[in-house]
Amino acid sequence: MSSIEIVRAGALTTCQDAGRPGWAHLAVPHSGAADKPAWKQANQLAGNPPGACALETTLTGCAFRTYRDVTVVVGGAPCPVTVDDVPVAWGQPVKLPANSVLEAGAPTAGVRSYIAISGGLYPKAVLGSHSTCLLSGLGPAPLRQGDTIPLGPAPARPPYETQWPTPWPGMPAELVLPLHLGPRHDWFSPDSVAVLSRETWEISEHSNRVGLRLTGPTLRRVNEVELPSEGIVTGAVQVPPDGLPIVFGPDHPTTGGYPVIGVVGHEAMAQAAQARVGTPVRFVPLPPPAWSEQGRYAPARRSGTDEAWADT
Repeated sequence: MSSIEIVRAGALTTCQDAGRPGWAHLAVPHSGAADKPAWKQANQLAGNPPGACALETTLTGCAFRTYRDVTVVVGGAPCPVTVDDVPVAWGQPVKLPANSVLEAGAPTAGVRSYIAISGGLYPKAVLGSHSTCLLSGLGPAPLRQGDTIPLGPAPARPPYETQWPTPWPGMPAELVLPLHLGPRHDWFSPDSVAVLSRETWEISEHSNRVGLRLTGPTLRRVNEVELPSEGIVTGAVQVPPDGLPIVFGPDHPTTGGYPVIGVVGHEAMAQAAQARVGTPVRFVPLPPPAWSEQGRYAPARRSGTDEAWADT
């Protein structure tokens, strides 16, 4: 089994796959690629099976040396890509001979680039996943210069030959997040719920894979009762005492003691993963489903084990 060696780790480069679904009852975050569509597309173009582990870079890219011939796809946030200092295509399969160095530079837009390598990465798995989780410390540590990561066996079929530019989603200049209200939207004043529809926030510099902290208008509670810890899912919008929303990302805590005013769907969270500090954020509140208004998930609030609360 061959490997790659990290030559430049960048600001934050981690190993990511589909994450660890199904362990929230043991307080294990889901984790996994923050922009899953980009991660999946890079793997597909590299000829890897679904779920293969790839590199996730943050803002400044990374560089690595390979010790066998591989095919590499750099996707997600667009960035300059070189092989031994020679420019090559971004978003397309690139053949990388053994002992050559691929460098993915700082993105020109967005935050996170994904580097899929034919055969996939095989760092030590924890609970069935190769993903790094910043909050729990599970999985491989964030990469540093000199780290080596084993490669999986070469794929049985060659990567796709592409003749046309592969379509990649654009990076958001403004983040518009559909927000499914609940489970605690009724803990806020009607005016605060209305504020969600008409005001704009910005992404704070205190944001990471755990969550996006927002600055802007504050949301006022009408129910000040202390809330027992409840289950948290990716996309949950929690409102702490300062009234400024937090949109939880893939490394979110599994429980929280502040009310969740709504939940952003997974489709929109891929865009959220690529939004830079200062990006304007607007919410589009959607009414809670009728069944939730009838209190059918009330037992799950207490136990935290119902499917409606299970991490996904």
